[in-house]
Parts: sequence; structure tokens; C-alpha cells
Amino acid sequence: GVILTLITVAEVWAYYIPSFVASRGFVPTLLILSAVKFVLVVMFYMHLKYDHRLFRVLFTGPLIIAMTTIVALLFLFGKLSARVGALT
Repeated sequence: GVILTLITVAEVWAYYIPSFVASRGFVPTLLILSAVKFVLVVMFYMHLKYDHRLFRVLFTGPLIIAMTTIVALLFLFGKLSARVGALT
């Protein structure tokens, strides 16, 4: 619980640094911190770490597909919004 709290504090702290929010590393940093929190919750609070290997594969396979899809959509619509924003 303490580690999850520290990661949350780091996320909130990063949000309150205006120069960091304006940088290109802000969103990837928050995504990485959120992913670390997700992994910690799944591994320890949902006890996936101690389950059979098949359950881990059945959980992480679709998760990787979903994360890849979300990141691809972020790149796709991020470039689209940059072009549309430049036209206005």
C-alpha cells in the first residue's frame, strides 16, 4: 500500500510542475507510473503472482493487445489533432 501511495504522490506531484506538464515526457511518464501501479495491484492484491502460469497468460495476453491498441490510437489521433489544430 505504501508503494502505491508513493507512486500516486509522484503522479500528482508531476502534474503540479508546469514545465513538466508542457514537456513531451509528461504523458509517457504518467502512463508508465499508472502501468506500474496496475501491475502491483494485479500481482499482489489479486494474487496473480501466486496463481498458475496459465492464468497469468490468459490475463496478460489480452492486456497487451488492449494496451497496444490504445497506444496506437493515441498516436493516430494525436497526429490528427496536431494537423487539425494547425489549420485553425
